[in-house]
This record gives sequence, C-alpha cells and structure tokens, in this order.
Amino acid sequence: MMARLLRDYRRTYADPVRFASGERVTLGARDGEWPQFIWATDAGGRSGWVHERYLDTTTGTTASAVRDYSALELDANAGERVRLIEEAGGWYWVENECGAQGWLPARDLSMEQERGDA
Repeated sequence: MMARLLRDYRRTYADPVRFASGERVTLGARDGEWPQFIWATDAGGRSGWVHERYLDTTTGTTASAVRDYSALELDANAGERVRLIEEAGGWYWVENECGAQGWLPARDLSMEQERGDA
C-alpha cells in the first residue's frame, strides 16, 4: 500500500537505538503520547523509542529483543510517496521511491487507494 506525506517530516534522533533479535536493552519510561512505545538503550549506548511488541519486557529494567529493530525515522517532504511496510502503534515503517527506509507517524500520511480498488 502507498501513502503520501501531508507535511515535511524530519527525524528526531540522528543515531537512534537499534538491535538484533536476542540482544538485551535497558528500559526507561513509556511515552506519554505514544503509550505502546518504551524508551530503550542498546549495548552501544544509542537510545530511542521502541514499540513494546519488539521486546520481551518480563524482566523489569532490561528486555530481550524478539526481532531485529531500528528506531530510524525517515526524513521526508510534503507530497512525497512512500510504500507502507509495517505499522506499529501509530507509526509506519516505510520505503521512499529512492529505497531509503524508516519510520513515519501515521498522522502525517494520507493513504492512497491501490489501482483496481473500488
């Protein structure tokens, strides 16, 4: 499915948290605006917001990654088209027409109908 950016979006963190399945991260607070996201810090000291479904949080102040993850947001301009790959808590992992990937908030996207849709 494709979407179009309603407004310019610029990433918040230059080098955000990222990890591979099975790696441990240190947990912080939940986000007030996006409550399904938890502040996490990886072994390299990078921090960022992680959707709870990517973590096994049963251990308290640390968690184990249940899959590979990157909190990289995508810089994008109003009117730009992106391909939607995955949704998590009001954000989409997307790919732009140049092949760059990252997260964008759903509130900044206008979904486009696929050809052949009624």
